[in-house]
Amino acid sequence: MSAKRDYYEVLGISKSAPADEIKSQYRKLALKFHPDRNKSPDAQEHFKEISEAYAVLSDTSKRQLYDQHGHAGVDGQYSSEDIFRGAGGNFNDIFNDLFGRRSSGGFDSIFENLFGGGGFGNFGRQRGSDMLHETSVSLEDVLHGKQIELDLQKFVDCPDCNGTGCTSGSSKITCSDCRGQGQVRVSRKMGFSTFVTVQPCRKCNGQGQMFENPCKKCKSGKVKGTKHLSFNLPPGIDNGDYVVQGEGESIPDGQSGDLIVRVRVEDHPKFRRDDTDIYCDAKISMVDATLGTEIQVSTLVGSEKLKIAEGTQPNTILKIKGKGLPKLHSSRRGDQFVRVVVEIPKKLSKEQKNFLKDFDQN
Repeated sequence: MSAKRDYYEVLGISKSAPADEIKSQYRKLALKFHPDRNKSPDAQEHFKEISEAYAVLSDTSKRQLYDQHGHAGVDGQYSSEDIFRGAGGNFNDIFNDLFGRRSSGGFDSIFENLFGGGGFGNFGRQRGSDMLHETSVSLEDVLHGKQIELDLQKFVDCPDCNGTGCTSGSSKITCSDCRGQGQVRVSRKMGFSTFVTVQPCRKCNGQGQMFENPCKKCKSGKVKGTKHLSFNLPPGIDNGDYVVQGEGESIPDGQSGDLIVRVRVEDHPKFRRDDTDIYCDAKISMVDATLGTEIQVSTLVGSEKLKIAEGTQPNTILKIKGKGLPKLHSSRRGDQFVRVVVEIPKKLSKEQKNFLKDFDQN
């Protein structure tokens, strides 16, 4: 298939579909297009397409990233392996239910079908937990972007062994149980049939290797410590989760999790936001509304002159072009809309009241 279709279209669901509907729809399509069941020439390509869509939409952080930025956002943050690795448990649950506990229907074969070869190999390799950091930004930060400085308390490389987990002069050795594969096959007879499952090796925890002489300080290569991070939130950001790949919790011989930066845009005392446009009020007197005038209007960067035509009516909306917010990953900016609020005096002198009456009669 030359171009990727929208993931929601691929699965035939709406963008508001809950997780259980996504899973149910994928089960139906997997039964229809799984290569073990469907021998048509296009079945494998359809199976790849629906599996990739499910891998993204069944993962909360990947789905949010896709909803915000489309295919470019997901492809820019994750490799094909990473997209499927995080959803491995979801696939295994489904395929165990659909096809029984057979290696031909499990997650490892999904990866093999999609990318060739023997699957992940050391599929027992674990992944560190994602870490969450919540931050608030102002509309000015949305306009200019914001640099974030963080000191994360997490596992870092042990200073004594430089993260190797081994004492000086020693190294890792191949696990004797799985012979470096990280996984073992377990056969089980049920009646006249034999079922084979692939499981992570217990002796090496699915790593394929073991420490010959473990480091006395850490015994794993990791110790609790602090890591300083500095990164930029881009102009045009909105409420939502942003992923800093590989900066989550790290584990020995495993893949690091991600840092999820949860952004909340604060309310502004003067402006209201609608995507890239902003709205504000400007108060003028009824005399200025009648005769016309020129006023100074606050923007996110300084002020702008705004002409009020004579006879301007209350709640008239005027536009200051290009003074809104930028679109994410684009140089285009929205506009600022100004609602004219005409202030009516609450107290008038006798002479002022008579003047207005004469004006109204004439």
